[in-house]
This record gives sequence, structure tokens and C-alpha cells, in this order.
Amino acid sequence: MTTSSRRDFLATATLAPLLASAALSSPSAVGAEAPVPPKASPMRLGMVTYNLGKDWDIETILRNCAAGGFEGVELRTTHAHKVEVNLSKAERETVKKRFADSKVLLYGLGSAFEYHSPDQARLKADIQATQDYIVLAHDVGATGVKVRPNGLPKETPVEKTLEQIGRSLRGLAEFGAQHGQVIRLEVHGAGTSLLPNIRKILDVADHKNLGACWNSNQSDLEGGGFDYNFNLVKREIVEVHMRDIFLAEYPWRRLLNGLVESGYRGFCMAEIPESRDPVRVMQYFRSLWLAYQGLQ
Repeated sequence: MTTSSRRDFLATATLAPLLASAALSSPSAVGAEAPVPPKASPMRLGMVTYNLGKDWDIETILRNCAAGGFEGVELRTTHAHKVEVNLSKAERETVKKRFADSKVLLYGLGSAFEYHSPDQARLKADIQATQDYIVLAHDVGATGVKVRPNGLPKETPVEKTLEQIGRSLRGLAEFGAQHGQVIRLEVHGAGTSLLPNIRKILDVADHKNLGACWNSNQSDLEGGGFDYNFNLVKREIVEVHMRDIFLAEYPWRRLLNGLVESGYRGFCMAEIPESRDPVRVMQYFRSLWLAYQGLQ
């Protein structure tokens, strides 16, 4: 008998009595059904600190996410955790280490920069500010930056505005790629949140480092309807923001099923109001998120 086969034989001989005992004492051995462990979602659950975590520092974010069963976070600019471009190199390293030492992924930074203004000086300033934010995201260990359009100026033809946004994002996607940061275009703003317009922006930008951040707006149901609008961008979705998931006015089950069927394996981020009992709210959100997927 070889050493390898002897080791296998001894392991089997040692475990056999234990396995037999466990089988006799298991529910199935006495006629009861053994509990079936819940399936895991192919997606991941996280949160946006706007507005639930707007007053939390980093330690509170990490603690509450762990307690609520949330795996990742998008830090919104201007909030109490103060992850901003004015951080020193040492401070950026500290933020990076805090998340690296935790079970919570710093998925991204959420900016409020926008590129629709006909004022070219303002447009240039927002592009430069976004680049600074991309560098910050790299330094603190994030994986991407959320940006947005925020409307269609009345004095400018719609097509011209969409093209300007798209061209701006192409340059930012190139810059982001140099720093290992995905650019996530939030479906946002009056007029710009309509999915045909988002589709146009993505087509003009035409860059593999740019994706869509689905925002779960009620306007997703307009025009050709939810399925039509979702199908316009489903292959480009790289992040999902979700409002209060109990709202019956929105087709949450169709959204989640559509994401899974399209192969999406990224984060669904709860973007919900603040609460006096935040962990409890987060736990309820997680339960509903799983239930809509048939996993709870």
C-alpha cells in the first residue's frame, strides 16, 4: 500500500463512524426533510452614503455595513466621512487601509460632476474636478467613480448637449483607465435620465471603460416601457442604485431578474433615506432584495 493510499484509507476509516452517526441523527434519517440552505445571489449588495450614511464616519460605515449584511459602499462627496480631494497622501493611505482591513469593499466614489452646461468654462472646470476625483479614487483603493448628467439646457439643442456629454465622458473614461477606475454614468437628470438619451451618450462616448449606473427612476417606465428601456443599456450596466425597495410603483422583481439574466454580477446599491434605526432598515432591505430574487 502506497503512502498516499494509506493516508486516504486512514482518513476514511477515521471519518466513517462520525459520518454514520451524523446520518442517523440527521432530520432526513428520521423522516423529516433536511433544511435546504438558501442560495446566494450572483449579485452583491451595498449602499450609497446618500442619504442613509451622510452623517457617518468611516468606522460607522464599516460597522453598520457589516451588521446589515452589506458588502460594499459608494461614498458620496460632501458627506461626513470626508473622503475628498483635499486629503493628504498619508490620509488617503489611511482610508485605503481601513477598507482593506475590513470586509467592506470601497466600490466607488460618488461625485456630483456634470457635463451638460453650455458654459464651456464650467464644463472644463467639471472635467478637471472629475480627474482630480479619479486620482482620489485610485489613491483610496476604490474601483470607480460615479458621474452624472443633470439636465438638458433649454437654450441648446438636445442632440448637441448629448454629444457634448458623450465626448466629455470619452476623455474621462480614457483618464480613468490610466488610473484603474471605471467611470459609471448615473441615469440622472431631467431629460437626460430617459434611457434613449443615455443610450445616445454611451454611443457617442464609445469607450469600454465607461458604463451605466442604473438609477431605478420612475422614468424607466416611460416611452417604450421598462423592458424596452432596460434592454437599451443592460449590457453596459456596471452599477445599480436602488430606492426604497418596498415601493410598489417600481418593478423591482423584473429589474433584479433582468440583471441576473443579462449576466450582471456587480453591486446593487441601496440609495435610501436616513433612519434612526439604520441597521434594522438595512437588514430589511437585504431581506427584500433576496426575496425578490427568490432567495429568502
